[in-house]
Amino acid sequence: MKINKLWLLLVVISVVTACKKLDQEPQSTASKSAIFGSENGLQLYANSFYSILPGNSTSLDAMSDYLAVKEVPSFIQEGVYAPNLSSGWSWGDLRNINYFIVNNIDQKISPEARRNYLGLARFFRAYFYFEKVKRFGDVPWINKPLEVTDPTLYNGRDKRTLVMDSVLADINYAAENIKSVNDPSRSTITKDVALGLKSRICLFEGTFRKYHTELNLQNTATEWLNNAASAAKIIMDKNTYSINTAGGTNSSYRQVFINPTPVSSEVMLSSICDLTLNVLNEANWWWTSGTYGAKASFTRTFINTYLNIDGTPYTDNPNYPTMLFKDEVKNRDLRLKQTIRSADYKRISGGTQVPAPPVFSYTFTGYQPIKWTLDDMYYDAGALNINSISMMRYAEILLNYAEAKAELGTLTDQDWILTVGKLRSRAGITGGLTTKPTTVDPYLVANYFPNITDASILEIRRERGIELSLEGLRFSDILRWKRGELMEKEWNGFYVPALNTPMDLNEDGILDVAFYQGTKPTPAVTGVTYVDVSNTIGGKVNSQRLKNGTSGQLIWMNEISRKWSDKQYYYPIPQADALRNPALGQNPGWF
Repeated sequence: MKINKLWLLLVVISVVTACKKLDQEPQSTASKSAIFGSENGLQLYANSFYSILPGNSTSLDAMSDYLAVKEVPSFIQEGVYAPNLSSGWSWGDLRNINYFIVNNIDQKISPEARRNYLGLARFFRAYFYFEKVKRFGDVPWINKPLEVTDPTLYNGRDKRTLVMDSVLADINYAAENIKSVNDPSRSTITKDVALGLKSRICLFEGTFRKYHTELNLQNTATEWLNNAASAAKIIMDKNTYSINTAGGTNSSYRQVFINPTPVSSEVMLSSICDLTLNVLNEANWWWTSGTYGAKASFTRTFINTYLNIDGTPYTDNPNYPTMLFKDEVKNRDLRLKQTIRSADYKRISGGTQVPAPPVFSYTFTGYQPIKWTLDDMYYDAGALNINSISMMRYAEILLNYAEAKAELGTLTDQDWILTVGKLRSRAGITGGLTTKPTTVDPYLVANYFPNITDASILEIRRERGIELSLEGLRFSDILRWKRGELMEKEWNGFYVPALNTPMDLNEDGILDVAFYQGTKPTPAVTGVTYVDVSNTIGGKVNSQRLKNGTSGQLIWMNEISRKWSDKQYYYPIPQADALRNPALGQNPGWF
């Protein structure tokens, strides 16, 4: 049996490889019969689709409004990005899927089994096209494997409405026909995952159409939002999933992201690491390296959105602009200390716990993420991490439901209790859990959403940013809310009251960091990291400075102009592809 499975897998690989280009057609009839003539063959082929998913990456939010990184992405540098730099116009995965769909017709396989695997294929086609539409807007809809002589290869792009209606049909078929309802391993596509993807897709499309009025599709937004809410509600009503509370409010949130085995109560789909198979991820390496990763650090503007533990806005305190790091992290939403290094955070070195305040070898702003990293320093030195990486969580489903209902104007207090209230309760927040908000937070309006007057929508957006931080959804949210201007925001860090004054960041009695200009202070305090915030170093502009010169918020790369314009809601069609097929045209503003 094992030999037969291995032979079938090799056959699948050969056929899939032959399908990777749009101008190639698999030739082996024997191979086709072996794959499409048995359920085992269908399963093996369908497994090839999983490579489309992001897998075990934990750096998906590297380009976002709330992270300062090593370099300003070229996409948001003024006058830098152009069609010759664009990418992503690749269609091999689609051809692989379409080839399967067209050939999954062997009558020897039961109709139910064929529908199941057809459902999986259409799930991945929906996923594929959703990603393409998010990136490029209008794209060609192709629902069959094309031969090299097919004139369809040189067609133009289809309208967004046609493509997204087709995506909705695919994901509906997947949700109705995939047999598996609940995979305990959380590593395969099930009905619930298909419904979860439907809620994600429909929320994106509904809000995109609502806020991108230039599309003239506002009158169709309601249908998409209703679909988002209904798909999420089906999952909620099953009571299969819940918000993880094991370990209490001090650790239950972060445990979802550092556990080797997916926390099955909350995680719906996960990329699982396996030490025995050497299938590992590089989260520690990426997030705790001064050279390998992007040194991604949260901005203070975003950190300010975390509520106080009593549910009131932190920014209601008139002293918040000059609050020191050691004080600003106290009595806050407990997800804060489970997302960044602060207060009592410790790491493990040689089996011993050691205090671990923010390290300025790894952070630009002082707000150093820990959400995906393991505490043991052993994992820092390469792709060694064993924690599973969630790709879909029940928390997202709750927020999709809440946001869709709020955008529809039908959110109730009971909806709030079941969604945002539940998430904030897990975070230790004590106030505002049982009734939807009625007061607009002026900080959110001034810094994030100046055109939103609905308090519920504002708070759900706050909650989404905090709960789903670093999970690869932030840039998509910015696109659909039409808030690209957030990408221009200053990369700011914690407040520094004075130069040459060592600071104890975690109040353990040990001084951690001091900021100076020009000549490093002498004698240096043992154990203190000294950071030069001079305007220039060696005749070159210094990217790390203090906003007020000798005090104020840390600023990183403020000298690099970040600019957003409406054209950036879509990437340009890559230059080579536009030249190869002029019928594709180009997205507005990218000529």
